[in-house]
Amino acid sequence: MASVQTSTIPSNGLPLQTIALPGTRALTVLLAFDAGARNERPEENGMAHFLEHMVFKGGEKYSTYKDVNETAERLGGVLNAYTSHDLVAFHITVRAESAPEAIDLLSDFVGRPHLDPEELDRERGVVIQEINRAYDQPSTIAEYLIDSAAFGEHPLGRTVLGPEQNLRSFTREAMIAFRERRWAGPRGGAFLVGNLDHLPAQQELEDCLARLPVLPQPEPFLPAPAFAPKTLVEERDTNQSHLRMIYRPRLEVSDVRKRAALAIYSTLLGGSMGSRLFEEIREKRGLCYSVYAIDHAFADVPILQLGSGLESAKCIEAYTRMREIVDELRDDGPTEEEVQRARAYAAGRRVLAFENTGAVARHAASQQIVFGEQVDPDAAIAALDAVTIEQVREVAGDVSEELAIACVGPHTAEEF
Repeated sequence: MASVQTSTIPSNGLPLQTIALPGTRALTVLLAFDAGARNERPEENGMAHFLEHMVFKGGEKYSTYKDVNETAERLGGVLNAYTSHDLVAFHITVRAESAPEAIDLLSDFVGRPHLDPEELDRERGVVIQEINRAYDQPSTIAEYLIDSAAFGEHPLGRTVLGPEQNLRSFTREAMIAFRERRWAGPRGGAFLVGNLDHLPAQQELEDCLARLPVLPQPEPFLPAPAFAPKTLVEERDTNQSHLRMIYRPRLEVSDVRKRAALAIYSTLLGGSMGSRLFEEIREKRGLCYSVYAIDHAFADVPILQLGSGLESAKCIEAYTRMREIVDELRDDGPTEEEVQRARAYAAGRRVLAFENTGAVARHAASQQIVFGEQVDPDAAIAALDAVTIEQVREVAGDVSEELAIACVGPHTAEEF
């Protein structure tokens, strides 16, 4: 059982979560903020991700990217970061004995980044290459299109990487302004997860985390718009099509039980090799190699996404049958056996994922910062175990017929 303790850094209001996991020799240190892509203004799109890159270039004590990278390697650590629409997060996983040095390293360059102008120009080219690489991948373009089809001009409809023209315009001053507007301690969090036997003394720990600046409370994010789904197609003369579909279930994302039921629903729909989509679209009909359904909850809206990569000649047949399966679940509901199997599979996957300290830290950051909920890995597993067939049937009934559609391939929007 995980042991969770919560406190606050006095100087900047940063919440601190320490999550002891028995039986591990690893520790993950994660710093996260409510500063993802949905908090960007239109001209800033891509800045949250670019700032993530720039922070790694060094702080006061570890003043260059070389200092940062070599220190992490000397600790035997795995150092990384991610930016989503919801969050920006920086994390390092090390052997537990290296806890003081890992906390010192991460808090230095995240809390006191130089944002050197020369490094900015150099890294700008790197991120532009990352953007261009993404547009070379049809599956990634399909992901971009479906977000736009589901959310339009809202920030959730934009890409996290942003457009190249924005990257070329970003200045150091603009990036500092974005950071000062979004990286407030009370809207972030520090998460220490795993073996806590070698943490520094409380005062030393607080001194490290006090490196994050004192900033005013950020403005609220722009609420998700009403659902006005579109069909977007990028026509390409290819043999392979990439299909994406987004439904917006009518459920309250602040309800943990509803989110858990949606996770079980998406699992039995297309989250495993025993799911309806996999069995029908791949196994019985042989229409594709890959087909799936996943659920995701932003802070204020849930989505259910279906996707497939398949031979273009079979795309419309697969699309039609995928819609029919969602309709059948809405009208008739799942079987008891389906729910039992999906519940066991989803909860089991969560248990196995939580063997990794990094996965627990990322989950904790989402729970606290996105949803404002208590951090408890065991409760997250228990919520899946507790889902009933009635709850899943209710979710299935709450998936309306409206959906956004995106496709990359030799098709037109009129075909869908």
